[in-house]
Amino acid sequence: MDLILCHGTADFDTLGAAVGLSRLLPGSRIVLTGGAHPAVRDFLALYRDEYPLIERRSVDPQRLRRIHLVDAQERLRFGKAAEWLDLPHLEAIAVYDHHLQSPCDVAASDRQVEAVGATATLICERLQAAQTQLAPAEATVLALGIHVDTGSLSYDQSTPRDAQALAWLMTQGANLRVLREYVEPGLSAPLQALLSQSLEVLELEERRGKTLARVLLPVEGYLTGLSSLAAQLFALTEADLLLLGVHYPVEGSDDRRLTVIGRSRIEGPDLGQTFRQWGGGGHARAASLNWRGTAIAETWEAIGAAVLEQLPAPLLARDLMSSPVRTVRPEIAIAEAERILLRYGHSGLSVVDEQDQLVGIISRRDLDLALHHGFGHAPVKGYMTLHPKTIAPETSLPEIEDLMVTYDIGRLPVLDRNQLVGIVTRTDVLRQLHQDQQRQTPSLHAPACLLPGTPRDWLHQRLIPAQWELLETAAHFAEERGWHLYLVGGGVRDLFLAPSDAPLLISDIDLVVDGFHRALTEAAGVELAQLLRDRYPQARLEVHGRFQTAALLWHEDPVFQSLWVDIATARTEFYPYPAANPEVEASSIRQDLYRRDFTINALAIRLTEPHAGELLDFFGGRLDLEARQVRVLHVNSFIEDPTRIFRAVRFAVRLGFAIEEQTRRQIRYALDSGVYQRTQGENGVTPALQTRLRAELQLILEAKYWLPALRELGSLQAFRCLHSDCWWTRSLEAQLRCCDRLSRRWQQQAHPSLKPILPWLLRLQSLLTSLPEPGPIAQRLQLPQDVIQRLQQWPCAIAQLTQLDTAQLPSQLYRQLANYDPITLLLAAAVLPRSSRRVISRYLWQWLPLVLPLSGHDLKKLGYRPGPQFRQILEALQAAVLDGQLLAGTDDTARQQALHWLRDRYPHP
Repeated sequence: MDLILCHGTADFDTLGAAVGLSRLLPGSRIVLTGGAHPAVRDFLALYRDEYPLIERRSVDPQRLRRIHLVDAQERLRFGKAAEWLDLPHLEAIAVYDHHLQSPCDVAASDRQVEAVGATATLICERLQAAQTQLAPAEATVLALGIHVDTGSLSYDQSTPRDAQALAWLMTQGANLRVLREYVEPGLSAPLQALLSQSLEVLELEERRGKTLARVLLPVEGYLTGLSSLAAQLFALTEADLLLLGVHYPVEGSDDRRLTVIGRSRIEGPDLGQTFRQWGGGGHARAASLNWRGTAIAETWEAIGAAVLEQLPAPLLARDLMSSPVRTVRPEIAIAEAERILLRYGHSGLSVVDEQDQLVGIISRRDLDLALHHGFGHAPVKGYMTLHPKTIAPETSLPEIEDLMVTYDIGRLPVLDRNQLVGIVTRTDVLRQLHQDQQRQTPSLHAPACLLPGTPRDWLHQRLIPAQWELLETAAHFAEERGWHLYLVGGGVRDLFLAPSDAPLLISDIDLVVDGFHRALTEAAGVELAQLLRDRYPQARLEVHGRFQTAALLWHEDPVFQSLWVDIATARTEFYPYPAANPEVEASSIRQDLYRRDFTINALAIRLTEPHAGELLDFFGGRLDLEARQVRVLHVNSFIEDPTRIFRAVRFAVRLGFAIEEQTRRQIRYALDSGVYQRTQGENGVTPALQTRLRAELQLILEAKYWLPALRELGSLQAFRCLHSDCWWTRSLEAQLRCCDRLSRRWQQQAHPSLKPILPWLLRLQSLLTSLPEPGPIAQRLQLPQDVIQRLQQWPCAIAQLTQLDTAQLPSQLYRQLANYDPITLLLAAAVLPRSSRRVISRYLWQWLPLVLPLSGHDLKKLGYRPGPQFRQILEALQAAVLDGQLLAGTDDTARQQALHWLRDRYPHP
């Protein structure tokens, strides 16, 4: 017999999940192990007969074969029925739950615990997979479970899977009238009286920028429906957390029973985890407990203190602000201020006097108005906003939000002792709010609920100990100097994507220091790198002052292997024209992330306190990792830097991702616009179409996935970055495949006298030979000089080789082919007909390595004098060997045959 157990004080989620599971287990029965919520009890008064419910006392333990626990995984939640879990003859115990953080003390043989809004969702997905047709009463109770546990999809733990399950249940006949009745039941008369009383004695306490509402009421006895009372009370307050407690006497004892309902709107406190100390449990944002004892006041205070202790330190202006601030003088012309805004993509500028004191703010709207009336020559002081609202570095995020909403302000300068040290904009606030929402959504291998400290622990577990210690050391140095330090970019991306079964060694680490607004003697990134170099003397230090970066390199280290740690000061960048090198300036971590190429590379984990372990994801990078797609950050990205097209393809093919459709359209727009051809004509130096493009091509062509990457580049028509007539075709792919086969044979069989060949460079040369004039392209890419010379001569060489008469004697063919360097012949073999390819192959791998039976030294010993005749003799000897008249090699037979030939043809003088 299969028995399905609902946890004590059953709610609609455990009941609905149990009913759905019973449809998957024919003949199974459901037991409510310890009462039910009032709404559930009222519901069952009408619908009990629709479901296979039995009393606990009706269960014969000896007949049990399999037990299924729904919506809980702790024995305590199942009361006396938990004793059945120890029966020796049980064949299996299964657990179905959605509380990822809840401890499990059940020896389950099957366990499905996933981050969805309701356990009923998990069961609905199983029912859909089994193509089970539900009765309306079954669909209704399952829908109630999802609605109640997700707040009708409004709670933070709600997921798209819950919405999909609800949609399916509607097709199965879920009764909407019943849903309306039981999802928001009205309060009974006793509870209405308690609501009025609660509002009168409500206590509010501020802590770390959050508000806790507390109500403790004495009642005469046990009350049902307290969760509904807590919901209505919470809705009437603007508090971030609510603790509703009632206590009543225990009959026949001096003890009192304390019942506490907790509700939360914020990230941070895990009420379910906190309440477990007093025998309770639940979700992070909705939990309850029942406690018995005499010290009611002390216990109540302890519960409140435990909840407040979990409140995270509030985000302050110093954490949000962009710095340093772009400023202008009051006398600057409107037109020049507009140019600065356009260059840096800002929506406003701070105006400071000669002492760098803030005197005003001018917005894009102000500038547009002045320009519209023809006042581009006028100074900004006539249009700026005087005496702007300002904040301090310690101003909290809620206070900042209030100021922006109250005064309709788009930006707030941050002053520290009257010095302008940063600015907080609406964009900064909106990104943080988006970040907070993303942090509440479980993603990939990251913790299901990113509470303060949890991501740090996760990062610690994901890295090998030595690498974690390296990051901890760097963070310690940064904290000592008052800087923020972040792990950014590809390292964070790879941490999310890597399997979680073993610690990871990241080979390429990017660290960003945010703190340049402080008075430093040198770039913070460089200073931090020097400090780490002193701690790790085995590493080599490289400093790049122009870009305010430094790198530490380990090569074949016994612990770190080959490790590159790049350390930079947070910076922003501006492209003076398309395909140029960017101009770099110090900035904030937000601007630093915004300048990056793709959302999956714009992730950062904060390593320093406060908020150590905080994940910064302002652009939806985690969602794109889950969707397995590459998405560009901003519209002009590919126009500014065409190498990003090649990077997009490289990441997509390497990671097995798709390029997001809007990103593909932006790539095609950039290529179709003709901007790359124009910028090469207008600007002499275009690094993104020269050395940086060559570097991207090298990374693609030396990778194992080079051919799929080239196909994808071809589908995007991206080779137009090389030349407007460079197109990917089947014949070009066949040419590259053939060239690659010949390259591998070269590596395996080439004569020692031939130079080693770089496969990626050969592939690139083969690609360029498809162009009418590859030489100028090779020059633009700044390829090695011998490659440039080879490709300049290519049109003439291939024209001549196309006329090769393969019917000639080997010696005649050899003399013709010897006029070309071997790599040219290798490239030609990939495009010529098979007969010519066969001849070139014989030349490269049979004729070139050929050993003649006699050498110039042998001729000397035989008495022949060095001179023009030497060359004539050796060429004739080579021709005879090639044409099969003489044997090759230096064995006695070959040498005797060659000596006879020599005496006959060239008698000794």
